[in-house]
Amino acid sequence: MNLQKIRSLIDEIDGEILGLLNKRMELALRTTKLKDAVLDAEREKQVLDEVARRSRDYNPLVPDDVIRSIYGEIIKASRGIQEGKHRLIGFQGEHGAFGELAARRFDPGLVTIPCVEFADVFDGVEKGWLNFGVVPVENSIGGAVVDVNALMIQGGLGVTGAVKLRISHCLLTLPETHYQDIRVLYSHPQALSQCRNFIDRHQIEARPYYDTAGAARMLAKEKPKRTAAIASELCAGLYNLEIVKDRIEDHPFNYTRFLVLSKEPQTGPADMGSIIFSTPHTAGALFGILEIFARAHINLTRIESFPYQDDPSQCAFFLDFRHDDIRNAIDPVLEEVRKRTTTFRFLGFYKEEVCS
Repeated sequence: MNLQKIRSLIDEIDGEILGLLNKRMELALRTTKLKDAVLDAEREKQVLDEVARRSRDYNPLVPDDVIRSIYGEIIKASRGIQEGKHRLIGFQGEHGAFGELAARRFDPGLVTIPCVEFADVFDGVEKGWLNFGVVPVENSIGGAVVDVNALMIQGGLGVTGAVKLRISHCLLTLPETHYQDIRVLYSHPQALSQCRNFIDRHQIEARPYYDTAGAARMLAKEKPKRTAAIASELCAGLYNLEIVKDRIEDHPFNYTRFLVLSKEPQTGPADMGSIIFSTPHTAGALFGILEIFARAHINLTRIESFPYQDDPSQCAFFLDFRHDDIRNAIDPVLEEVRKRTTTFRFLGFYKEEVCS
C-alpha cells in the first residue's frame, strides 16, 4: 500500500467520521424533545467512561485522556446545540435526498432530519419531535405520490409551505471508477425511469434502490466495482463521489412539488391554499364545488381524488387554489364549500416557491 492510497483511506475515514458526528448531533437535538433539562451530568460521565473503555478494547493507540478530551468537546458541542433552540424539519430518505433540498429551500435555518419512511415524517411532526416535515405530493412526470396523499387523508397536519423543485439527476461514481467501466447503476425506481434514455443509450444495467441518496451512500460505503448511482449533486459532496455527468434526466421540465407540514398554521404572506373534502354520491356534486371557486374567480391549480383506505368506495378530493388576496377572498368561498361537502378539512394558507 503506497502513501497515496493510505491518504485516500484516511480521507474516506474522515468523511465517515464527519457523517457520524453530524448524525450524533441530530440525535442529541432530538433528545431535547424528550427531556426536561439539557445538562445531565450522570449521563455525560457514563458516555465518557464507556468510550474510554471501548477505546482500550480496540488498541491503546489513543490514551484515555485524549479520548476523554475529544469526547468532552463533542458533549460540550452537543449541549450547546441543544441550548440553541433549533427547529427541526424531517424528510424521507438519506442526507442528500431531494426532500432535503426542498427543506433547505423552504428555510435554510432549519436542521434537516432524515426519516426512514414517509409515515415517520408525519408521525414525528404529529408527536412534536419535529417542528416541520417535508413530503413530495406530485411529480410532473410520474404523477401523484400515492403513499403521501394517503397519509395526508388520514392525518391531521396542516400545510405551512410548498416548494416546487426542479429534479436534476447526476451520474455519480467512486473517484477511482472510469466512466467506460460502469456496468451497473443503482437508484430509486422513479429516478431510473426518469433517466431511461440515458441508461439505455449507454447499455447500463439498472438496479432499483429504496432511495436516490441511499444509493449514493451505499456506493460510497460498500464500493462495488464498475458501479454508479443516480442522485442529486448534493450527494457528491456528502459522500465523496464524482459527478461524471449531470442533468441526465430525459425531460428538462421534471419538477416535484413538496408540501411542508406543521401542526401550527402559517400566519405570514400567502397566495396558495389547500383543502381535502368529500362530496355526496349525487350527479354534479363535484361540479357544484368547482363552480363555487369559478364564480369567485379563484384559480384552481390542482385537483385529484384518492380513495379512503378504510372505505375504498369513498373518495377524498385534494384541491389547491391560488389568489393574490387569498386570506380575504377565500373565507366566504370555503364556507359555502363546507356546507356542500360530506367531509371537509382546511389544510392552510401558504407561499409556494418554484426552484428551477
